[in-house]
Amino acid sequence: GNGYMDGKELQNFIQELQQARKKAGLDLTPEMKAFVDQYGKATDGKIGIVELAQVLPTEENFLLFFRCQQLKSSEDFMQTWRKYDSDHSGFIDSEELKSFLKDLLQKANKQIEDSKLTEYTEIMLRMFDANNDGKLELTELARLLPVQENFLIKFQGVKMCAKEFNKAFEMYDQDGNGYIDENELDALLKDLCEKNKKELDINNLATYKKSIMALSDGGKLYRAELALILCAEEN
Repeated sequence: GNGYMDGKELQNFIQELQQARKKAGLDLTPEMKAFVDQYGKATDGKIGIVELAQVLPTEENFLLFFRCQQLKSSEDFMQTWRKYDSDHSGFIDSEELKSFLKDLLQKANKQIEDSKLTEYTEIMLRMFDANNDGKLELTELARLLPVQENFLIKFQGVKMCAKEFNKAFEMYDQDGNGYIDENELDALLKDLCEKNKKELDINNLATYKKSIMALSDGGKLYRAELALILCAEEN
């Protein structure tokens, strides 16, 4: 559940891919062969869903649509999330997800029937809805991002309980105005990087900051938005 396959996971996937193609009476495509050559013996490689989409057959491979301009970076992703989580609930329901996909497909100059769009929405829910609640949380949908861009996955290692999160928010909201601005976020991130060196790299501080502020409301990062980033649990 860390957003990519590596090590034994990747080796098992390669083995099953080869077996499935053989059972279907199909050879590996050139892309698949290159993929197997690159990762078949490497134990230190890792691959995310967007990279993996390039290996799969292109026909009906709707995952390739997410390589379009809108999801080139974490910052773009956060802005997209803010647009489609229109009620700021912290998740996208099936109707919001359908609108999200429709917009992405239009940006990729793909015109599809509504029945196909419904099918894609259902596939997305099956793939990414880890807790089967019929909704996608920010970190679930974030798996559409390339591994190297996926700073949200890194922040899962910094998960806090509600008590810890509220204490941290109040500590860094120094003026007590109910939101964290860019300077206050800078202080919070520096401390998080120092405390969580395995997950967070202080050299990427500027990237973290830029991506997180893309979720803010006019430079104001409210408690609910920051809770999404830090994966704050209710209990």
